Amino acid sequence: MRILLAGGAGYIGSHVALVLLEAGHDVLVVDDFSNSSRTAIDRVEHLTERAIDLIECNLADLAASRAALRDQNFDAVIHLAGLKAVGESVAQPGRYYRTNLTSTLNLLDIMAEHHVSKIVFSSSATVYAPAAEGVQNLDEGQPAGHGITNPYGWTKAMNEQIIRDIQVSRPELEAVLLRYFNPVGAHPSGRIGEDPAGIPNNLMPFVAQVAIGRRDHLAVFGDQYPTHDGTGVRDYIHVMDLADGHLAALTSLRPGVATYNLGTGVGQSVFDVVRAFSDASGREIPYEIVAPRPGDVARAVADPSMANRDLKWKAKRSFAEACRDSWTWQSQNPNGYTAG
Repeated sequence: MRILLAGGAGYIGSHVALVLLEAGHDVLVVDDFSNSSRTAIDRVEHLTERAIDLIECNLADLAASRAALRDQNFDAVIHLAGLKAVGESVAQPGRYYRTNLTSTLNLLDIMAEHHVSKIVFSSSATVYAPAAEGVQNLDEGQPAGHGITNPYGWTKAMNEQIIRDIQVSRPELEAVLLRYFNPVGAHPSGRIGEDPAGIPNNLMPFVAQVAIGRRDHLAVFGDQYPTHDGTGVRDYIHVMDLADGHLAALTSLRPGVATYNLGTGVGQSVFDVVRAFSDASGREIPYEIVAPRPGDVARAVADPSMANRDLKWKAKRSFAEACRDSWTWQSQNPNGYTAG
């Protein structure tokens, strides 16, 4: 198949592109490079020895997107385009709603115009309300779209609903919604990895930048949560496992909308991450405890059993491997892709 990969030059997108190419698919990347790099595409091509078709375009601009894709053929869409930082969404909610919702609506319109019915959508664990007391791991039956703590999560929940509603009006639409937990790590070659613009919004790249010396310490947002060491607990999934999940979802598409968690089922606290990354890098990670961030929850860990069963997919790589691969990437690319 020829896959339109929206946001394919980003962290997750570049790894998905690699897995798709290795599986024999052709890839058309559409990206506006607002938080991504052309170098990532070049390196994926080098790693796979295959070419990627690339269009620079902002999917939130319908006229420009229609013009850019008018003469393009594709069989399915994997939609990863959009803004993605929880804290930033609290500070800039209008920008998040405008960008994330409009790009999805536009992409669905373009799919209809091209008679394409297959879509895998990048959703998020942030669609879940904080876990009820006694609930350890979040499954797809947990409340979603109620009690969301940040605008980023709301855009994901709203996009899920948009896809469900459009599928009712277009019964031929085949959609899988993938609720990611926390992607970490990098390709083991160290050639592609996470290179956030500006100050990292996620824990792992911030820790890596402290380890490499780009930042002098880590800010730990709160140590009074009801967790085993007082810091927030998350389910960290290796980005290569996440990429494999997209390939599994693509091959499972059927008319209707299916929803799956992609995670490991195991939680790591902030202090667990600091210790594991220190072990992987052989370097101390200085940190400072600061006030909790608005919108953060104490614990978010997946129950991935539905994806394990229905998609025949399971996270295979350990958290230690994710730290090792992240350090390989960061140590080989201390300034990210800007070093070439």
